[in-house]
Amino acid sequence: MTKIDHLNITVPDIDEALAFLSIVAPDFKVRKDVKSPDRHRWAHVGNEQSYFALQEPHLDSITPSSAQKTYKNYGVNHIGLVVKNLESIEANLIEQGYCRGIFAPEETYRKRAYFFDKAGFEWELTEFLSEIPDEMYLYE
Repeated sequence: MTKIDHLNITVPDIDEALAFLSIVAPDFKVRKDVKSPDRHRWAHVGNEQSYFALQEPHLDSITPSSAQKTYKNYGVNHIGLVVKNLESIEANLIEQGYCRGIFAPEETYRKRAYFFDKAGFEWELTEFLSEIPDEMYLYE
């Protein structure tokens, strides 16, 4: 079976990315955080199954551009995570000043919410209310 091992994302502020992930993925731990004085900073954060490889802009980037406009420009539209207790996560994100993304319609077997992190990446957070694949991915 194929599975995602990691996603490598260039972010403007690793500490801010780690703060966002601590809310939406509290089981994620920092595996490695390299702050070299002569190279770009990078960090791996995740659990035993997968992780995000976060890095600061490098490779001769002088002025990195902001994140692309989701659903309009080529690139990643959102990053999806399966979470537990979506309502609590939503409340924490709103309390910390994160903005909602696109609207998710109400569904029978899953709850979804979209939020932007401070770097402009949109995240889809899904709480499944069933463990039956045909119900989990029922597009109502």
